[in-house]
Amino acid sequence: MVSRIEQIIDEIEDYIDNCKPKLFTNEEIIVNKEEIDELLRELRNNTPDEIKRCQKIISQKEAILEDARSKGQDLMSKAEKAAAESVSEHEIMQQAYASADAIIKAAQAQAQDTVNNAMLEANAVKNAASQYMDDVMGYLDQIISSATQTANSNYESLIGQLNHYGEIIRNDRAQLHPEEYIAGDDAVIPKNEESAAS
Repeated sequence: MVSRIEQIIDEIEDYIDNCKPKLFTNEEIIVNKEEIDELLRELRNNTPDEIKRCQKIISQKEAILEDARSKGQDLMSKAEKAAAESVSEHEIMQQAYASADAIIKAAQAQAQDTVNNAMLEANAVKNAASQYMDDVMGYLDQIISSATQTANSNYESLIGQLNHYGEIIRNDRAQLHPEEYIAGDDAVIPKNEESAAS
């Protein structure tokens, strides 16, 4: 049976596969931060349920021990009844206790082995789930960081281009009306702006 965590991870992978690539590159994609955050929140919310399932396996230890005690008592009763016709009550008790003790010890050993195996399996599942979640979130963090850096770079490039075109326009206007402009260190500026700056 596929767990909800595995389903969410599949959804994240599908979402990443379906994201649009950035212009002029196949290595970067455009992601929707709200959709990624929602998938990560659901992933975090479902992780405790998987851990509870593992803890439920461990909690069955008492039920296994109780079943072993019940079977031991049942066998002891049958042994007492069968031996009552040929041996004394004292011998019956000794044999029954010895038999029951051996059964209980064997059942306890089996129960302990079951619990130990369940704990090992639960820890393995928990560690694997945590590692996989960490890998997925690390990958998503890289995607978001890359998208943020790209957005900042594109913004700075746009501002630089706008400033460049603004300078070209001012130079063209200065050529049309040279008496209204003053040449500065880097570009021409209107005379009224030069006076205001003074």
